[in-house]
Amino acid sequence: MTQAYRPLPKGRPARIAVLDDYMAVAPKLADWQRLAVRAEVTFLTDAIPAEDLAQRLSGFDVICLLRERTAIPAELLRALPGLRAIIATGRVNRTLDYAAAADLGIAVMTTSGSGRGVFATVELAWGLILSLMRHIPLESAAMAQGQWQTRLGNALYGRTLGLAGLGKLGSRMAGVGRAFGMEVLAWSPNLTPERAAAGGAVLADKETLLRQSDVVSLHLVLGPTTRGVIDRHALSLMRPDALLINTARGPLVDEPALVEALRTGRLRGAGIDVYDTEPLPAAHPLRQLPNALLTPHLGYSVAETFETFYRETVENLESWLDGAPIRLAEHDQR
Repeated sequence: MTQAYRPLPKGRPARIAVLDDYMAVAPKLADWQRLAVRAEVTFLTDAIPAEDLAQRLSGFDVICLLRERTAIPAELLRALPGLRAIIATGRVNRTLDYAAAADLGIAVMTTSGSGRGVFATVELAWGLILSLMRHIPLESAAMAQGQWQTRLGNALYGRTLGLAGLGKLGSRMAGVGRAFGMEVLAWSPNLTPERAAAGGAVLADKETLLRQSDVVSLHLVLGPTTRGVIDRHALSLMRPDALLINTARGPLVDEPALVEALRTGRLRGAGIDVYDTEPLPAAHPLRQLPNALLTPHLGYSVAETFETFYRETVENLESWLDGAPIRLAEHDQR
């Protein structure tokens, strides 16, 4: 292993922590026994508060991250002098300070993308849309109580789908929307008419998209220009019978403004998979709203994705233990 990195532990097995395995599935999805002779692997199933991370992780040589569930900023890295390597699932982790890790001599390895689960978030978004349009969760609950046909839903055919973001996932959303017979509008800060057409949509300005769409679905990358892109004013432009779907990033939406719009009936409903704070606090007001259909950040959380993540995590760990780490993070992420 290059001398730029902190050395392997000597005279004992490496201590490895697999973080944020909420569903306790990581041990089943890869062959961790390949590491048994040279390493001790601990699977952490709870979401560790930021203020407790330094203490909880202090005894580990390696930490394995599941996407961006736990933020690893520079100050935390500096508080872990024994940390030697990080495995970050996915190609880019926006909550990991790559530059600080490099400066401290911590090897950072990544994995490939989501494998066969690459479009799982799109599938979940459509699950939320269909569930809200046809009242599927409420009708299922009513059936369990002995009732029959309690609410009248709506068809998607002939309605308008508004996509904020038309990248890989947004374009996939557009194709499904057209298959349902929907008109598809798209907007993002830098979208052109040509790129919109190539993605299967018609370019609209933001205000037009919000005013005309029956369903507004967010597929933007979170950044300075998109944080809070759906704010109180944007929500006021939406039709009162419209749905808002967010499977992208929680801070794209002004959460208190969304709660108010749903509570007052200004917005028919929302399907939300991502939040400002995750896990979502048990007492959060979103949990109390009957017109909010909530899922616990399930977008990419399918077996096909996790199998890829954890299989390559084990491969990365083996390479690090061999002194020749693979899939090292690119320097342009610094």
